[in-house]
Amino acid sequence: MIRQEKDINERIMYGEREIEAGRLNCFPNPNINRDYEISIEFPEFTCKCPFSGYPDFATLRIKYQPNSMVIELKAIKLYLNSFREKKISHEEVTNKIIDDFVQVSDPKWMQLEADFNPRGNVHTIIRVCHGKRNNLELIL
Repeated sequence: MIRQEKDINERIMYGEREIEAGRLNCFPNPNINRDYEISIEFPEFTCKCPFSGYPDFATLRIKYQPNSMVIELKAIKLYLNSFREKKISHEEVTNKIIDDFVQVSDPKWMQLEADFNPRGNVHTIIRVCHGKRNNLELIL
């Protein structure tokens, strides 16, 4: 019985395989002649503090105006989950994510807000932008 439990614990689960194999994929913008904005919220982002190894938790808010390509949502989920065991600072991970998104999709404009949960009574929010936002006359 103990050997069987060990085999199960050592086995890589399908979700872990998908995360490990995941990469950012894009598809053609279905309406390249119109400026529009895509908003994505990822409330369960995790990585690890590079100094203590403690987990850091954040809500990521991504807004962007696509150019010729749109980033696939499942690919975003798998990519962001790949940081779960990485030791990386708040500032570095936020800049790495936006750099990777810009590299694969070349958006007209993109903003990423990483709102990290307080730890040690300190609340950190990192915001980074790329490109120039086209004004949209939206009534919300």
